[in-house]
Amino acid sequence: MLASTVAGFVVALLVLEVVLRLLPVSTATMTGYHVDPDILTYPARHRWTVSTGWDLRNPQQLRGNNLGFASDVDFVPDTGAVALIGDSYVEASMLDARHRPAAQLQARLEPRRAVYGMGTPGTALLDYAQRVRFAREQLSVRDFVVWLEGGDARQALCGSGNVVSRCLDPRTLLPTIQRRPPPSAVQRWLRHSALAQYVYSQLKVDWRRLAVAAITRTTPEAAASPASPRAAPSSDRAIERARAVADAAVDQFFRDVAPHLGGQLLFVVDGQRGGPPARPTLADAERRFMIERLRWHGAEVLDMEPVYAAHVARSGWSLEVGPYDRHLNARGVALVMDSVAARLRP
Repeated sequence: MLASTVAGFVVALLVLEVVLRLLPVSTATMTGYHVDPDILTYPARHRWTVSTGWDLRNPQQLRGNNLGFASDVDFVPDTGAVALIGDSYVEASMLDARHRPAAQLQARLEPRRAVYGMGTPGTALLDYAQRVRFAREQLSVRDFVVWLEGGDARQALCGSGNVVSRCLDPRTLLPTIQRRPPPSAVQRWLRHSALAQYVYSQLKVDWRRLAVAAITRTTPEAAASPASPRAAPSSDRAIERARAVADAAVDQFFRDVAPHLGGQLLFVVDGQRGGPPARPTLADAERRFMIERLRWHGAEVLDMEPVYAAHVARSGWSLEVGPYDRHLNARGVALVMDSVAARLRP
């Protein structure tokens, strides 16, 4: 009886594996430190599938270029190129290739001026500095567009979950290095299972969190407690801490990139899609402090919140992929790239 039950379970798993291999389930990205010890990329020429949610929305086929960035264009040394640097907002893997930021910016610039989209999901401010260094040293790039989220300074803290190399010690705010460990043998094996990828990538199942939830009593008050700076109360201490973190992260960014600058450096700061909030939160304060510190360094900053507000005032079209994905859709990316192209010098 037990043997029959186990056999039936194994057969069911095998059937699920076969079926999911026929569907656009996200496949292994194989990310690692392939081209530089401080930069996370995909293997060169690697191909993989991405999709969103249990119902596999927005499926896309992506490929790594010669340097392992998600791009159909190879990056070669070019002093006239523009490096577009950021996180998943730059990679925009849920969009068709022609609608992604680098492709849209390329279409707005001179035909001979290349745009290198160097987006790495799950990274933050000090990781961007390492891509500036890499683009300058390896590709002779002089002009940079760095696309920031409002929380990129806070996410530069070690342990934030958004760091692949350079970060700030949360206690001292001094710079250090925190690289991601290589995958275990089990993780490497699971990368090649469509069923495992569906559970982890599509359903986002976290077995550790489930185990904790199974033995923890959660009250309604705890469930409703703020989980992010977007909802957190803005105490004086929290505000002071946010300013200190923003100052330290931005200062360190400029220390890291100083030897590699020689052309234009433009920061694009994302924000709330409806424009500035009526009642700012701690997250809004973090964003404001980061912009203030960038400008204190004399940086050219493009604040997108007024641009988003102007769009909302004249159009009812959403700028987001959907309620399940807050990334910008093709229309939103076009709005940002229009603004960037207008700021770039010939």
